Amino acid sequence: MTALTDFQRLEAQGSWRSAPDAPLREVIVSVGEATLVLSDPKTDRPLSHWSLPAVVQLNPGNMPAIYAPGLEGADETVAIDDPLMIQAITRVQGAVASHRAHRGRLRGGLIVLAILAALGWLAFWLPGALVTHAARIAPPAQARDMGMAILADLEREAGAVCRRNSGQAVLDWLAPQLLGAEAAIRVVPGPVGGARRLPGQVYVMGSDLLRTAPGPEAAAAHLIAAKLASADEMLRQAAVHHAGLLASLRLMTLGHLPADAMQGFGAMLLREPAPRPDDTDFLEALAERGIPAEPYARTIDPTGQSVIPLIEGDPFRNTPPARPLLTDEQWLALQQICAG
Repeated sequence: MTALTDFQRLEAQGSWRSAPDAPLREVIVSVGEATLVLSDPKTDRPLSHWSLPAVVQLNPGNMPAIYAPGLEGADETVAIDDPLMIQAITRVQGAVASHRAHRGRLRGGLIVLAILAALGWLAFWLPGALVTHAARIAPPAQARDMGMAILADLEREAGAVCRRNSGQAVLDWLAPQLLGAEAAIRVVPGPVGGARRLPGQVYVMGSDLLRTAPGPEAAAAHLIAAKLASADEMLRQAAVHHAGLLASLRLMTLGHLPADAMQGFGAMLLREPAPRPDDTDFLEALAERGIPAEPYARTIDPTGQSVIPLIEGDPFRNTPPARPLLTDEQWLALQQICAG
């Protein structure tokens, strides 16, 4: 105990009672580093050892001071009237109380800091985790609703979806062959930078891919590129992150997003270039579907300089596909989907 530096080897006389009904006995009380030692004055034989931090005064403010080894050990007492010894014991008690208070404050401070850190981590992590979870568990019907809501927002920038029945019938026939059974293709009058994949297997492309191309191959290749470049779960996550935490909670609890949740998402989508898939995977997908790569490549770079791997790797560079993608009548109907 540093509080006892000035009192080490301090001794004083005291009257010790080993039990309430035991006679008083004169002892020598000495202070050690952590103990109060009661010894026989004749033989110096220790009679009792008390832990200094546990010593309590039973009659505070009175003389002689009566001490016990602890509240539970009050049956054993010693009476001391030496002021220096009393001061030493008092200083130890003060030091112990201060140390305990300091430890308590430190422990309390650490607990508060730990709680604040945990709350801060939850505030940082939980919203993102909930949004990601909401996107992950969204069933196909909800994903399709997201896609159609984004398409409705995108119409503000690129114009209303073209709905001429003959052209849409061609798209409905073409979609499962190119993109899968659940795919839906829509055309808008304005350009969208190729073709875009939206959540729920919704695909949208601009009519510019149909008006100026010599055939449907370029538009078909753009649709396939959109499918390969973006996974549906990634698209759902982007959409739900745009909608925000409250909309995500509504999606998880009520099964749908607020009506205006996708507002601005379509415009944001059009500001970004359409993602491109890995050339190798893309060329393989085109080969499986009987679609040449060069028409697509020329819409990206008419000179061909930046898309040489696609042109040279075109699976139909030297031999055309076995059958055309669309008949002349289907291609004409598709080109006129925005007419009227």
